[in-house]
Amino acid sequence: MNLIGLDREPRSGALRLDGLTKRFAARGESVVAVDGVSLDIAPGEFITLLGPSGCGKTTTLRIVAGFERATAGGVYLDGVRIDAVPPQQRSMAMVFQSYALFPHMTVYENIAYGLRLRDHTKAEIAEAVKIALTSMNLVGKEHRHPHELAGGEQQRVALARAMVVQPKVLLFDEPLSNLDAKLRGAMRAEIRRAQHMLGITGLYVTHDQEEAMSMSDRIVVMHRGRIAQIGTPAEIYLRPASVFVADFIGRANFLEVPAEPDRGHAIVTAFGKKMAVPSHPDVTAHDTALLMIRPEVLSVAHASREGEGVILNRTFHGASVDYEIETAGGTVTAAVPAPHPAVLLTEGTPVTVTFAPDRAYVLPRR
Repeated sequence: MNLIGLDREPRSGALRLDGLTKRFAARGESVVAVDGVSLDIAPGEFITLLGPSGCGKTTTLRIVAGFERATAGGVYLDGVRIDAVPPQQRSMAMVFQSYALFPHMTVYENIAYGLRLRDHTKAEIAEAVKIALTSMNLVGKEHRHPHELAGGEQQRVALARAMVVQPKVLLFDEPLSNLDAKLRGAMRAEIRRAQHMLGITGLYVTHDQEEAMSMSDRIVVMHRGRIAQIGTPAEIYLRPASVFVADFIGRANFLEVPAEPDRGHAIVTAFGKKMAVPSHPDVTAHDTALLMIRPEVLSVAHASREGEGVILNRTFHGASVDYEIETAGGTVTAAVPAPHPAVLLTEGTPVTVTFAPDRAYVLPRR
């Protein structure tokens, strides 16, 4: 017996977006919201569309769901083009930001709703809902109405309602943005666990970088309607394709440096030391490039005499400390594990600044 207790045909869920383009008319002009987006998603893969507001990620999701029609390009599910297929017939289910629960229905009735539309028997529905309630930790709440539930419980009901019909693809439209930080962390784990257990293909939209990094098999970073980079969370974070991606994902220091390419690396000088740093392939000879160093990569130590920098500011976060440091190459931020309070460095302290070259990256300026 599977998670919801209903037998069904083997699931695939291979999703393909082929050159999706969407134009809107605004004030007499044509505005391109999605510009030639192509993406192949394997069955059971969890993909996140990540980017700032207005980058086209939600419009792309709505085209996949069937709520918007693309101006050009197509959507394919298991090799079949589904552009003209109504949303309710696409073997997809969506979890919305607003939960979209029926307020007049109980938890049980909300979860059972999609199964009733598919003409399952009462016995099948009862068995499926029972298992869904258990898997989402909602046992004992089946007779409550949405207004009687906390935000995290409402989101679990919405997730159970989407998963119980066993779609080939689950779509998520910023489903955690209305929850507080602690609940968001718990729900991330719930969503990933349930999606992985069922093997359902997931397409998730968010502007929250931590959410994307912690949940995704691959991340699709979008910018101005186009794909800026596709990669695993580690690839996106450690080897960004552009300055935009590096700056959008997490925090980064950028230092302008002359760079000389050398077999996948670039020879640069930083904090008074010459070193070979992994490099983007577009960095060319005699180029002034940008050396990207994540704050947590930098090590800071008190200098007995003049060092590479001087501390301008200190911010204590409990588990870590941020030091803003003025150096000859520019101002950088270092995030270091919080030491004993007696050895916290203060403003005006001369310091040495070091980092492991293989943990930085050289990017072209453009």
